[in-house]
Amino acid sequence: MSSSTNVIFQVQPGGSLNGEIRVPGDKSMSHRSIMLGSLAEGVTHVTGFLNAEDAISTLEAFRAMGVQIEGPVNGEVTIHGVGKHGLKAPDKPLYLGNSGTSMRLLSGLLAGQAFDTVLTGDKSLESRPMKRVTVPLAEMGAEIETQPNGTAPLHIKGKAGKLQGMHYDMPIASAQVKSCLLLAGMYAEGETSVTEPAPTRDHTERMLAGFGYPVIRDGATAKISSEGKLTATNIDVPSDISSAAFFLVGASIAPNSDVTLKHVGINPTRTGVIDILRLMGANIEVLNEREVGGEPVADLRVRSSQLKGINIPEHLVPLAIDEFPVLFVAASCAEGQTVLTGAEELRVKESDRIQVMADGLQILGIDAQPTKDGMVIDGGQLGSGEVDSHGDHRIAMSFSIAGLRANGPITINDCANVNTSFKEFPALATQLGLNLKSM
Repeated sequence: MSSSTNVIFQVQPGGSLNGEIRVPGDKSMSHRSIMLGSLAEGVTHVTGFLNAEDAISTLEAFRAMGVQIEGPVNGEVTIHGVGKHGLKAPDKPLYLGNSGTSMRLLSGLLAGQAFDTVLTGDKSLESRPMKRVTVPLAEMGAEIETQPNGTAPLHIKGKAGKLQGMHYDMPIASAQVKSCLLLAGMYAEGETSVTEPAPTRDHTERMLAGFGYPVIRDGATAKISSEGKLTATNIDVPSDISSAAFFLVGASIAPNSDVTLKHVGINPTRTGVIDILRLMGANIEVLNEREVGGEPVADLRVRSSQLKGINIPEHLVPLAIDEFPVLFVAASCAEGQTVLTGAEELRVKESDRIQVMADGLQILGIDAQPTKDGMVIDGGQLGSGEVDSHGDHRIAMSFSIAGLRANGPITINDCANVNTSFKEFPALATQLGLNLKSM
C-alpha cells in the first residue's frame, strides 16, 4: 500500500482492554538480524522477525546486494550469509521506504564496501537529517554525497580498505548514529570507538557479540575494529516494546482493563516507557523474566490505574524516545500536569512529533503546549474530533488509544504508514476491546 492511499482510522469512545496477546517482533532487532546475518559466514535462522515495511526494506536491500534470503513466513527468515566482504553492487538505487534505521545503518556499512551505492526513500525519509551520520563518517574517510540540506538521496562511494578508525563523542544520544559508526568500524583500519552522552539502545553491540564479533564495552563507550568475523547464529526476536507501549498506556487509562503482553523485549536501554508509566502510578507487573539470544524478555501485565502528572526525568528520555506520542495520551488522562523536557530529538522523527501531537491533543480539547524540547500537558477530558497523523505510524496509533477515554468518536487521517511498523495493530487492538475501524 503506498502512503498516497489515505487510510482512515475511526475510533468510537470508551471501552476497556482485556486479554493476552503477543505483539510482533522488535523492529530494531529485525533490521540488525538481516544486516549481520547477511555479513556472517553460514546460515542464520531468525524467528519472531517483524514482517512490516521498514524491516522488509532492509531485507530487500540485502537481496539486491546478492544475499539469498528466504521468508519471512510466520516470522521466520533464513539468511545465507555471504561473509563480511561478500556483498555485491546492487544494479539500481536501494529504496528504503520510510525506514530511517535502514538508511542510517546502511550508510555506515556501505561506506567501506568495494562498490558504490545510492540510498533513497519516501518523502518523509528523504526529509530526515542524515548529516548526523555523514559528517562523522567523512572523518573516517567515507565519501557520501547528500542533498544540499544534508538529506537523502545519499550517494555513497565505496572506500574499501581506505576507512580509518577514530574516536567519536556523539553530540546527541542516538542509537542509529552509534550503530552506523560501529558498522563502519568493521571496515576501518585501527580501532573505532563511540562514546554516547546518555545510554541508547544497544541491540547492535549485543547482536554483534551474538554473531561472535568482538565489541568492547566500557561504560558509555563501545569499541570495534576490523579484526573479526561474523559467524552465523540463530536469533529469536522478542516482541517490540515500542508496539507493546500502545497497550501499556491503553490498559492503564481505560477502566476495568487487564492485559498481558507476552514475550516482550525488556532490554534496559528500551524500558523507559515502563519506568515513566510507573512514576505516573501505572500498575505494570514484569513476569516470567528470561534471556533469549542475549536479550532480556518478559511478560508484562498491566491493569487500569489513575495516572498522575509528573515531570519526566530527563535521563529516561532517550530510553523512551519512540514511545512519547502515546505517553502524551497517558499524560492527557492523568491528574495534574506532565512536563517533558530534553526531547528535541522528537522534532526530527517521521514527523515533528511534538508539534503534531500537540496540535491533535488541542483539537481533542486537551491543554497541550509544545516547547522547543518537549511539551507541557494538563490532564483533562479527551473530546471527539478529527486529527491528522501526518503519515506518522506512531501518531496514528497513539490517537487510536486516546479513544478509550474520549467522550465522542475520533477520526484519524493518513494512517497507511502504520504498516511500516505494526500492521497487526488494528486487529490486535480490536481483539482486546478497542472499537476501531480502518477505512
